Amino acid sequence: MRLRHILLAATATSVPLCHAAAVPLFARQTGQQCAACHNGFPELTPYGRLFKLNGYTFGGGQSSIPPVSAMTVASFTDTQVGQQGGAAPHYGDNNNLAVDFVSIFYGGVILPNLGMFGQATYDNIGKTFGWDNTDLRYAQAFNIYGTETIFGVSINNSPTVEDVWNSTPAWGYPYIASGLAPTPAAATMLEGQLAQQVVGINPYLYWDRLIYVEAGAYRTLGNRLLQNLGAGNGGNQINGVAPYWRVAVEPKWGAQSWEVGSFGLAAAEVPSGISGFGTDHITDTGFDTQYQYLGDTNSFSVQAYYIHENGNYAASALQGITSNNHDHLNSIRAKTSYYYQQTYGGTFAWFHINGSQDALLWGPDSATNSPDSSGFIGELDYMPFNHGGPSFWPWWNIKFGLQYTYYTRFNGGTTNYDGAGHNATDNNTLYLFAWTAF
Repeated sequence: MRLRHILLAATATSVPLCHAAAVPLFARQTGQQCAACHNGFPELTPYGRLFKLNGYTFGGGQSSIPPVSAMTVASFTDTQVGQQGGAAPHYGDNNNLAVDFVSIFYGGVILPNLGMFGQATYDNIGKTFGWDNTDLRYAQAFNIYGTETIFGVSINNSPTVEDVWNSTPAWGYPYIASGLAPTPAAATMLEGQLAQQVVGINPYLYWDRLIYVEAGAYRTLGNRLLQNLGAGNGGNQINGVAPYWRVAVEPKWGAQSWEVGSFGLAAAEVPSGISGFGTDHITDTGFDTQYQYLGDTNSFSVQAYYIHENGNYAASALQGITSNNHDHLNSIRAKTSYYYQQTYGGTFAWFHINGSQDALLWGPDSATNSPDSSGFIGELDYMPFNHGGPSFWPWWNIKFGLQYTYYTRFNGGTTNYDGAGHNATDNNTLYLFAWTAF
């Protein structure tokens, strides 16, 4: 009866762990510094967005090293109040050192106009290994009445993983977060609930480096295949296919660009994969914006999105997963970043989620049966190799970060939110990390 709730909580906990990457194999392929594609990494620059939209096929590098890379994170996590029984199996209540995860990447150009980004990850906290964000693309550039146009098709395993702006969930901030700290139970469907559980085919057009249009569909993979890929099974399954859309406009002037867009997904789901109760119907509608100023010395960026989720949970109500036939969620995230010489940086972010009260869906975590959570994130970063690594391995990159998350509300309350005496600020988290890619 609590499976949907458990899946939501697990998703909200795991999504930030390994969903962002700046891959050195692409630097070797193009012969470019990391800072050419990334503003502070992993946020993409205009060149980085073009590289992805053109199917990861740009060349120019001279390296004969195979197209593979690796990434790992070592960290220290401290929460304001320790977690009784341990933050995770084999970890203490608080002040935990960890190697969060190790990822292996394969990608770049495969054939003319065909390339990919492929990631597999060992989660050292959850002790699991499986496929991670994957994006296979065909792209062709041509002219329409003298205007540059890119036509492409992405085959990927998570809605918004194919997106090129850092203002949608898969590549949005926080790019990394502790896997050993409590996180809110609620998240919309587009905020990772389908990640690595589906396959999507998404054709797109990018006209005049200004207007982007994408329309596609996602379908849940079979349980046996998901097990073989290390992605588990038994979660909610899409009945048929779920249509996805994305539109964006991005004018540019000088060193500045400003994107405004919309995205969304509509799915009929079989809750818990158990047939005979009908389907739930869930629609996520999102709006996003991104501003970038990328100067020679200083860079500044702002990203934000808003997602409204409307759910008809008739099947879940029959299964006793939800109390209501209809629920809704609203999720807002916004952040601003500044970097000096692509070496020193700081970020400030705000997040807020609210929605319908539901005793079965949220009651196990919330004394008020509410999904409402909000707070702030501050982060300081140092990236010594963004303009090139040491002579023995010039494609090495590393980010040292200090991140602090402050909760003003957690799972529906500020004080005694769970009925067991815990306050929202008990979950405030200090996270120190060394995130390296090579």
